[in-house]
Amino acid sequence: MTRQTWTAFVAAVAFVLIAVGMVVLPVPYVSWTPGSTTNTLGSVDNRPVINISGITTYPTKGQLDLTTVSETRADSRLSLPEALLSYWLPYRDTLPRELIFPPGKTAEQVNSESRVMMETSQSNSVVAALRAAGEPVTQRPAVASVVVGSAAYNYLQPGDLIVSINGKQVTSNRQAADLIRSQPAGSTLIFHVIRDRTERVVRFSSSATNGGDSSLSGITIGDGFQYDPEISFDLGEQIGGPSAGLIFSLAIYDKITPGALIGNRRIAGTGTIDASGNVGVIGGLQQKLAGAADAGATVFLVPAGNCRDLAGISTQLTVIRVDTLHDAIDAIESLDHGSKALPHC
Repeated sequence: MTRQTWTAFVAAVAFVLIAVGMVVLPVPYVSWTPGSTTNTLGSVDNRPVINISGITTYPTKGQLDLTTVSETRADSRLSLPEALLSYWLPYRDTLPRELIFPPGKTAEQVNSESRVMMETSQSNSVVAALRAAGEPVTQRPAVASVVVGSAAYNYLQPGDLIVSINGKQVTSNRQAADLIRSQPAGSTLIFHVIRDRTERVVRFSSSATNGGDSSLSGITIGDGFQYDPEISFDLGEQIGGPSAGLIFSLAIYDKITPGALIGNRRIAGTGTIDASGNVGVIGGLQQKLAGAADAGATVFLVPAGNCRDLAGISTQLTVIRVDTLHDAIDAIESLDHGSKALPHC
């Protein structure tokens, strides 16, 4: 074998090995691409996306789409060619993996946190929509978490609404915490709570040593809400994160108020929401805009805090800026009345 032939052979082998390495070896990035949309006023697999009972509901029209981002799964890895394609193709993005999946967390932990954020978003959207519609909502202290092995473990559950402690009515988180702290270690704590819409009494011995925040016998206290309607969600697929909150609230509001808020339009949007109806920023805006446009939407609701992310993005959608749920409702009603004075970024 001549020197030239040997050199060519080695070069060819090296090229093949490099090419295989580029395809097989993962890179520390994740890809964001336009995801699917779901009409929150419609059904999935013949089941309503939002099911409401215990309150009068009204017919709706049009479509109100939540938007998503398709991203590399927590248990998958991106190859270099995939990362380059995602970087260069329009409406796609490549981000450092540690920004999305923090080091030290398993795929199951990441997915679990995403599910919790979705559940919190749904709970907030219900409260915000009921309040916007003028329906009564009572705010109560609630059990936010229970430390495994603590005094309260197997007695109280996250989500329990606290009515009274040792016979004393509680109306604020601070009052509930102070009542628990005031009991000597080993004394009996008697909680009157509402769980799954049923009132019950829970008794257990307080502890000054077991679990997490020991002064609260292993529980943390957060905001809870009591209301009459029963509202549930069925998306037909696993969608995580908090960014559908605004659209959930609008869909619930449309269903429980007279008149078709959306009309015959197809409106999409994104944004977190809190129980007071404030809309928060989200990620993946350009991917969600592209997904909404591909699905046929004509109007897109964007959180005011995301307006800066629209720089350099071209879209045929009518983009409306919203700070609150009431802003979104007013803007949609203005569309129906042909108003030109819509809040844009």
